[in-house]
Amino acid sequence: MLQSQVRAGSWMLEQDKVLLASHTVDRPFATAVKREKSYQENRGTYKETVRETARIPLTKVKREGEEIVFSDEGHSLRMKAESRPRGVELFLTGEEGWAYEFSLPAMEDECVFGGGEQYRQVNLRGERVKNFVSEHIKATTILEKALVPRALYREKKAASIGTYAPMPVFVTDSGRLIRFDTASDGWADFGKEEYRFQYDRCPASLTLQKGGSFQELSALLSVQIPNRQYLPDWCLDGMILGAQGGTEEVLRKTFSLLDAGAEICGVWSQDWSGCNKTMAGYQVWWNWEADEKLYPDIRGMIRKLNERGVKFLAYINPYLVRDSRLYTYCKDKGYLITRRDGSIYHIKSTTFDAGMLDLTNPEAVRYIKDQLIKKNMLELGVSGWMADFGEYLPVDCVLHDGDPAELHNLWPVLWAKVNREAIEEYGAKDAFFFSRSGYTGIQTYAPILWNGDQHTDTTRDYGMPCVMPASFSLGFSGVTMLHCDIGGFFSFLRLKRDGELLTRWMEMCTFSLLMRSHESIRPSANAQPYDEDVRDYTVRLTRIHKALKPYIARCVYLASEGLPAMRPDFWEEMDGEDSRDPYAYFFGEEMFVCPVLKKGAVKRKVYLPRGKWVHFWTGKTYKGGRKHTVPAPLGETPVFYRKDGKFANLFREAAAEL
Repeated sequence: MLQSQVRAGSWMLEQDKVLLASHTVDRPFATAVKREKSYQENRGTYKETVRETARIPLTKVKREGEEIVFSDEGHSLRMKAESRPRGVELFLTGEEGWAYEFSLPAMEDECVFGGGEQYRQVNLRGERVKNFVSEHIKATTILEKALVPRALYREKKAASIGTYAPMPVFVTDSGRLIRFDTASDGWADFGKEEYRFQYDRCPASLTLQKGGSFQELSALLSVQIPNRQYLPDWCLDGMILGAQGGTEEVLRKTFSLLDAGAEICGVWSQDWSGCNKTMAGYQVWWNWEADEKLYPDIRGMIRKLNERGVKFLAYINPYLVRDSRLYTYCKDKGYLITRRDGSIYHIKSTTFDAGMLDLTNPEAVRYIKDQLIKKNMLELGVSGWMADFGEYLPVDCVLHDGDPAELHNLWPVLWAKVNREAIEEYGAKDAFFFSRSGYTGIQTYAPILWNGDQHTDTTRDYGMPCVMPASFSLGFSGVTMLHCDIGGFFSFLRLKRDGELLTRWMEMCTFSLLMRSHESIRPSANAQPYDEDVRDYTVRLTRIHKALKPYIARCVYLASEGLPAMRPDFWEEMDGEDSRDPYAYFFGEEMFVCPVLKKGAVKRKVYLPRGKWVHFWTGKTYKGGRKHTVPAPLGETPVFYRKDGKFANLFREAAAEL
């Protein structure tokens, strides 16, 4: 039962006797803040300078009809409550030109999760979380890893790591759901005694709900934000192989694995539009049409792949490399964002400049959908693509329509929306794309996300391990379908992957929704799935992934209903303090996966959840609720399934065949 009381200068909101929000003179619910803010941007990373010029705690509270009004010093914030399942949505009206800070009560020993994609840790208690879409990777960190001996490298803390996909959505292990409806820059601070949230503009609303389990909280969230994520059936028939270098190279790499017995359902050639060799490595030429030098007969190549049961995937982003053919065309048409002096606003990616397509210009959007996606990709026979970027929108640019500062966080959602609408308008039911950046609502448009550009190593801040916290946090935020680049992306000098790391990464992704490899930014310096010393592992693991198709299809279905496919080890106990391994996860309802992150390991310590679990590789039964040391030879990361689960026979048969 929901109770809201205003009494003697205080206010209190409870759901089922759990305190959701409160207000006293000493700890006001809302504070109006006046600030001066400036940004410095460098390759998608933003540094803010903020100077606070006024702060007005709204200490007075009164009820006026259906509204509750918080005020002081002539400033007021009005709030109207509407009942929601297991809680309430508080509609907020503030004053223009002011930022607002809100205080919610903290509970002792409570853990907080969500906030979009958080790479370093899952429990956000004690952390300040930024609500600003930005580039996750910093060049300085890559240089540090490349030049400093591994033993001397200091992994970065959560506060210093940006995110492609922040979201003002949080859940707690006491059963609270907290969601602000805002697109503004801001932050959340989860202190010992109170949780504080500050946004540049007054949020449209604050939703507070109470659930008895993480599953129930996920269901409540999926009602608020429709989840339309999906995967075409063919994506579950093996691995999507990252392969590039032109027609001959793509066919050679793909067919060599197929002939060896690997299950390859698709090949992803990000350089279909051409290559851009820079100091950073082998990058894509941002001109969204087939490159005639690398792929002179791309239709013929796609036809040859299709004859072997392999789909073809491409790449696109909302930018055009400076002075390319399409850049010149879009510049002349007025489709690119500009500076205030009318000149094209260029962004820099590694060493080259690009213009940004204006997603608020209806003519530009129509051009992107009709020409760049439908004609240049779908009509060629492209079945999927990486819809990259979305996080670079400058806050000081000029758009066809709208305030760039307010649209900055929404930009990746707009980009995903354009791609989704193009697929639906074309009627390509078996096509899909995967997005890197996002914000609240990305799950309505992007079929599946990927975890961005990991480093090709096992550091917890940017390497393979960060995939798990990032996936868990997005799951708690309502984004339930995710995958990652097998092997990572960024590589420089000594920062590169060997066959062991690639295989360990491939093991992890075998037990996930989607297997997709990436050749990295330096393909020749990094191990690949088709290399002689990796090929046998690729064959075995892709065959396992395909054998698990009925179970993975079940996970896809549940994810589309709002239930995360990847869940932390404390999911069922609903107690963050009960976590024994931040890098182990439930895959769906019946599998538990413990990726191997230590080089040279042949065994791994695991702490199994309660129940009886069967070791996937040996068939040995282990009792849950305790720690075990299990074998972990290369190619066999510790994976377990419920002994009494509905899919136990499928798992047993999949392991026996291999």
